[in-house]
Amino acid sequence: MVRDKKVVDEVSGWLRIYDDGSVDRTWTGPPEVKFMAEPVTPHDKFIDGVATRDVVADPNAGLRVRIYLPEKTPDEENTKLPIILHFHGGGFCISEANWFMYYTVYTRLAREAPAIIVSVYLRRAPEHRIPAAADDGHSALLWLSSQAKSRSEPWLAGADFNRVFLIGDSSGANLVHEVAARAGKEDLSPLRLAGAIPVHPGFVRPERSQSELEQPESPFLTLEMVDKFLGFALPVGSTKEHPMTCPMGPAAPLLECLKLPPVLLCIAEKDLIRDTEMEYYEAMKKANKDIELHLSPGMGHSFYLNKIAVDMDPDTAAQTGGFISRVIEFIKTH
Repeated sequence: MVRDKKVVDEVSGWLRIYDDGSVDRTWTGPPEVKFMAEPVTPHDKFIDGVATRDVVADPNAGLRVRIYLPEKTPDEENTKLPIILHFHGGGFCISEANWFMYYTVYTRLAREAPAIIVSVYLRRAPEHRIPAAADDGHSALLWLSSQAKSRSEPWLAGADFNRVFLIGDSSGANLVHEVAARAGKEDLSPLRLAGAIPVHPGFVRPERSQSELEQPESPFLTLEMVDKFLGFALPVGSTKEHPMTCPMGPAAPLLECLKLPPVLLCIAEKDLIRDTEMEYYEAMKKANKDIELHLSPGMGHSFYLNKIAVDMDPDTAAQTGGFISRVIEFIKTH
């Protein structure tokens, strides 16, 4: 007789953990939003000016990346394009590089920048706790460094390895800081890390901030998600003051001692965790780091990934356009 599995923990709509240790990430929330969490099949043909391809970067570790390649006009044939290395969000527990919500934003960024985007399929908690995702992000950067020498991946033939940027959404933005800090201790030449773009990073403290207590919850971030995802993702016995969730805290390396590239920190005014994101910004400035700030007024956490809001709400559409334009400006000037 087969025993029914029992749910021992869950995050509403997103994830269920069973008593046998298995994890189910099937979306069980409102069906009308399920399409945003559906995988997009890669396509070698250019669709709306962008082609996509999945590549195994490290067969031994099983590390995969998705490449977004923008179509060049005849005038651009000899132009080398910057590389944007992307780390997806999801509280270290959910999401995949091939989800539709990322596809819509990062095909647009690839096309409008223009740039080659390399998005990493990250290992997820609770099966793979921190620092697994950071190790994957770092390995992807090392793979790009090896590609700068070997030029063996044809889809990177037109890449400018002297202009490599990191970008990440939510928990992926935590990885941007961590991978940039690791890169500062290494010689990646001929690759040059030209900039880092953490977007709405999941930086927190053990105690609730004012914004966590006062700001409205959004579809992409609730207090339950903050607490439960980090509970599943942090090393057993760690608190939110772990260096990867609180890089400005007492457990983290001193920011003054880190060798970091220029940073563009993107924050949403109504983000639940805005206060701790701003604490990171102030700490980086105090440490004399090269950091710029882009604020999206009236917006919540990861608003630009909400395709329904971007299509239906003029304010969200305008702020998404402004955010993407600011990222492109940062890339063009670094």
